[in-house]
Amino acid sequence: MNIRPSAAIRQNYNEIADMCRKTEEPVFLTKNGEGDLVVMDIETYNRREKMLKLREELLAVEEDRIRGSKGYSVDEVAAMMRSAIKEASDRGKAE
Repeated sequence: MNIRPSAAIRQNYNEIADMCRKTEEPVFLTKNGEGDLVVMDIETYNRREKMLKLREELLAVEEDRIRGSKGYSVDEVAAMMRSAIKEASDRGKAE
Protein backbone atom coordinates (compact mmCIF):
# COMPACT_ATOMS: atom_id res chain seq x y z
CA MET A 1 0.00 0.00 0.00
CA ASN A 2 1.43 3.36 -1.07
CA ILE A 3 0.68 6.20 1.32
CA ARG A 4 1.94 9.74 0.77
CA PRO A 5 1.18 13.14 2.26
CA SER A 6 -1.09 15.29 0.08
CA ALA A 7 1.77 17.75 -0.52
CA ALA A 8 3.57 14.98 -2.44
CA ILE A 9 1.09 15.21 -5.32
CA ARG A 10 2.05 18.85 -5.89
CA GLN A 11 5.76 18.29 -5.43
CA ASN A 12 6.15 14.89 -7.14
CA TYR A 13 3.24 14.51 -9.56
CA ASN A 14 5.26 12.67 -12.21
CA GLU A 15 6.78 10.29 -9.67
CA ILE A 16 3.37 9.44 -8.20
CA ALA A 17 1.82 9.05 -11.66
CA ASP A 18 4.64 6.71 -12.71
CA MET A 19 4.24 4.71 -9.51
CA CYS A 20 0.51 4.32 -10.14
CA ARG A 21 1.12 3.10 -13.70
CA LYS A 22 3.96 0.72 -12.79
CA THR A 23 2.34 -0.86 -9.73
CA GLU A 24 -1.24 -0.68 -11.05
CA GLU A 25 -2.15 0.18 -7.46
CA PRO A 26 -3.68 3.33 -5.99
CA VAL A 27 -1.70 5.84 -3.96
CA PHE A 28 -3.40 7.00 -0.77
CA LEU A 29 -2.88 10.67 0.08
CA THR A 30 -3.12 11.97 3.63
CA LYS A 31 -3.89 15.44 4.93
CA ASN A 32 -2.84 16.28 8.46
CA GLY A 33 -2.10 12.59 9.02
CA GLU A 34 -5.62 11.46 8.04
CA GLY A 35 -6.67 9.65 4.87
CA ASP A 36 -7.93 12.19 2.32
CA LEU A 37 -7.71 11.05 -1.34
CA VAL A 38 -6.91 8.05 -3.48
CA VAL A 39 -5.07 8.49 -6.79
CA MET A 40 -4.74 5.86 -9.53
CA ASP A 41 -3.96 5.74 -13.22
CA ILE A 42 -6.91 5.75 -15.61
CA GLU A 43 -6.33 2.23 -16.97
CA THR A 44 -6.37 0.73 -13.48
CA TYR A 45 -9.48 2.75 -12.65
CA ASN A 46 -11.30 1.59 -15.81
CA ARG A 47 -10.32 -2.04 -15.16
CA ARG A 48 -11.64 -1.85 -11.60
CA GLU A 49 -14.88 -0.23 -12.76
CA LYS A 50 -15.42 -2.99 -15.35
CA MET A 51 -14.73 -5.63 -12.71
CA LEU A 52 -17.23 -4.05 -10.31
CA LYS A 53 -19.87 -3.85 -13.04
CA LEU A 54 -19.32 -7.51 -13.94
CA ARG A 55 -19.58 -8.52 -10.28
CA GLU A 56 -22.84 -6.57 -9.94
CA GLU A 57 -24.25 -8.28 -13.03
CA LEU A 58 -23.20 -11.72 -11.80
CA LEU A 59 -24.70 -11.04 -8.38
CA ALA A 60 -27.99 -9.95 -9.98
CA VAL A 61 -28.09 -13.15 -12.06
CA GLU A 62 -27.33 -15.27 -9.01
CA GLU A 63 -30.05 -13.50 -6.99
CA ASP A 64 -32.52 -14.15 -9.84
CA ARG A 65 -31.50 -17.82 -9.88
CA ILE A 66 -32.02 -18.12 -6.11
CA ARG A 67 -35.48 -16.55 -6.47
CA GLY A 68 -36.31 -19.27 -8.98
CA SER A 69 -36.04 -17.39 -12.27
CA LYS A 70 -35.89 -19.72 -15.24
CA GLY A 71 -32.52 -19.99 -16.86
CA TYR A 72 -31.52 -21.40 -20.22
CA SER A 73 -29.87 -24.68 -21.07
CA VAL A 74 -26.65 -24.78 -23.07
CA ASP A 75 -28.63 -26.05 -26.06
CA GLU A 76 -31.13 -23.17 -25.79
CA VAL A 77 -28.33 -20.59 -25.63
CA ALA A 78 -26.57 -22.19 -28.60
CA ALA A 79 -29.80 -22.09 -30.61
CA MET A 80 -30.36 -18.42 -29.71
CA MET A 81 -26.79 -17.58 -30.76
CA ARG A 82 -27.16 -19.43 -34.08
CA SER A 83 -30.42 -17.58 -34.71
CA ALA A 84 -28.85 -14.19 -33.93
CA ILE A 85 -25.86 -14.93 -36.18
CA LYS A 86 -28.16 -16.03 -39.02
CA GLU A 87 -30.31 -12.91 -38.61
CA ALA A 88 -27.24 -10.63 -38.66
CA SER A 89 -25.86 -12.47 -41.66
CA ASP A 90 -29.15 -12.18 -43.56
CA ARG A 91 -29.32 -8.43 -42.84
CA GLY A 92 -25.77 -8.05 -44.15
CA LYS A 93 -26.70 -9.74 -47.42
CA ALA A 94 -29.79 -7.53 -47.88
CA GLU A 95 -27.72 -4.33 -47.68
